[in-house]
Amino acid sequence: MDVQLLSHTPEPEKIVAAAARLCYSDAGINDLLSADRDQQLRLIEKILKLGHFSVLEHVSFSFGLEGLSRACSHQLVRHRVASYSQQSQRYVAHDTPFAAVEPPSLADHPELQQRYHDLFDQVHHLYKDMLEAGVPAEDARFVLPNAAQTKLVMTMNARELHHFFSLRCCRRAQWEIRAMAKQMLLLCRDAAPVLFAQAGPGCLRGACPEGAMCCGEADAVRQEYGQN
Repeated sequence: MDVQLLSHTPEPEKIVAAAARLCYSDAGINDLLSADRDQQLRLIEKILKLGHFSVLEHVSFSFGLEGLSRACSHQLVRHRVASYSQQSQRYVAHDTPFAAVEPPSLADHPELQQRYHDLFDQVHHLYKDMLEAGVPAEDARFVLPNAAQTKLVMTMNARELHHFFSLRCCRRAQWEIRAMAKQMLLLCRDAAPVLFAQAGPGCLRGACPEGAMCCGEADAVRQEYGQN
């Protein structure tokens, strides 16, 4: 899987701090961007502690995502406060064997792993035969599996990214979207380290929110995300 941060709002922490400053001081619009770096960081830390996340909506981050499965992208688009542009299986036909994501768990079952590969060989040949017979790609795609790789561009604002990371970086999230979310979080921390310092699964900030479904590995999770 390839995850890249394509672009983001310039100086995202400066913009968030300016919005927070407007809320908590009598500063005029002409003065909002005049705060120095230390003042900006204090404002951001204050609003994150207070849970005043609305000011995070003023900055957004756009990602390029490639090599994830359709099963993963179906989960991803459930996050509705975002914009998505996904490669179409209707207009983009596979003229070579389609790339598929293989769940790591199959490595423990060599016979099933081979049957998995054999099935996709059959699917590819059927798909190719349908196209050669004149079946439109929009109809031939019906035989393509959830494992088929896809690519997309996704844009989220910083508030929704915090929500996304709290759910999808959790060890109870499905393995593929969790791996993608962790890569996205690391990229966001590089671009805006203070804004995303505490972002990640809920157990980074306190007790696990999963209750009885908790993985029981909060200490290991905090170490993984550098919160120990």
